[in-house]
Amino acid sequence: MKVDKCKLEGVLLVTPQVFGDDRGFFMETYNEQKAKELGLPTTFVQDNHSKSSKGVLRGLHYQSPQWQGKLVRVVSGEIFDVAVDIRAGSSTFGQWVGFTLNADNKQQLYVPEGFAHGFVVTSETAEVVYKCTSLYEPSQEGSVLWNDPEIGIDWPIDEPLLSQKDAVGQKLADLPPLTV
Repeated sequence: MKVDKCKLEGVLLVTPQVFGDDRGFFMETYNEQKAKELGLPTTFVQDNHSKSSKGVLRGLHYQSPQWQGKLVRVVSGEIFDVAVDIRAGSSTFGQWVGFTLNADNKQQLYVPEGFAHGFVVTSETAEVVYKCTSLYEPSQEGSVLWNDPEIGIDWPIDEPLLSQKDAVGQKLADLPPLTV
């Protein structure tokens, strides 16, 4: 397993070691000991799995004050996955990073606490699984507007399919001060 740090502190791109031959492949998607050595969390309390069609954009979601760190991977299809720093007082507040995750590259993105997370499906369908560091708490969820010009995410799609909640997310400037 290889971990690359990103320009935003705490966001990590994880590339697993894949063993493949004409029969298929094997890879370890999580190993507590290796995670600890590489600076990843070692306690996850919830696993989620979603399937979406091409053009569906989910996010930019966060939960506060019971923040969730997320280890995201794609088991089928492809997504453009984004993390946005929404920590009040952070030197990188409002900045974003994005990566193409797919079933072929098998990479994972760790989105730490204090970040909003979202993705758009770029293949016909995509199945995304992610581990969370704390349980989902509906009363604490929030959504940042996917196309907030202050953030300026360069999404690979102009007209995404959005849920009602995501269509009316808050602008970065309207968020209350959020601290981890």
